[in-house]
Amino acid sequence: MSGLRWWVLGLGVAMAFAGCVSVPTAQTDAAASAIPDPSPSPTSEVAERATGLAPSPLEDTVVEDYDPWAPFNTAIFSFNRKVDRYVLKPVAKAWDKIVPDPVERSLKRAFDNLSMPRRLVNNLFQLKLKGAGQELARFGLNSTLGVAGLFDVAKVFGVEASEADTGQTLGRYGVGPGPYLVLPFLPPLTARDGIGFAVDTALNPFTYVIFPFAALAGTAVGKRVDERALNLDLYENVEESTVDLYSAVRNGYLQQRQKMIDDLRLEIR
Repeated sequence: MSGLRWWVLGLGVAMAFAGCVSVPTAQTDAAASAIPDPSPSPTSEVAERATGLAPSPLEDTVVEDYDPWAPFNTAIFSFNRKVDRYVLKPVAKAWDKIVPDPVERSLKRAFDNLSMPRRLVNNLFQLKLKGAGQELARFGLNSTLGVAGLFDVAKVFGVEASEADTGQTLGRYGVGPGPYLVLPFLPPLTARDGIGFAVDTALNPFTYVIFPFAALAGTAVGKRVDERALNLDLYENVEESTVDLYSAVRNGYLQQRQKMIDDLRLEIR
């Protein structure tokens, strides 16, 4: 196992001991209406919900926002915003000018195609055999007819994606979320999702190439720049229209994750 995977797995184990099984204090912020993606730059659907352009399906979800490390989290959140503002956003703007939108969307599809092992394994663990079959079919069609995933040929044939990750799988089997956590350069996490992030990273094929850290970092940066370039205007609207962005991101993330797990449990019953 490479040094990178040891580091990521160690991170997940440390967060598990830090409070994955602890009982959070109920302090739901019902006023938070922004529903951001679990990453520093939101997707278009998330941004639309945050700016009131689309209805949110999470309005009735009640979540305990357990944030005992808030001082640390807010400091790192501020750091990540500065990285986004002074590094990621300028690069994304330059990328957006150079690369046409259809090419940006094709790159996003290619990145999603490479995440097939994570979705396949977790669909199996979640007992979603149909979803696992769809992932195999999608990967086969998109990797061949879709030219390494640049085109979503599987969708033309009616084979839709089936999203699944290890954090969801742990939640499906009753593992609590634990404390909310923000780390440099990483998307928002909880202790449970930190473990999931470690396992999902180990499932990424790029961690097994000759230079795993460089490959993984390059993939992550490329994906982030591409997503940021696709959502420049929407992200600016979110920042301008949200008074307390930290609370909005935290509460939106926790609500989104909880609803995904609740829906998963209902689906499997």
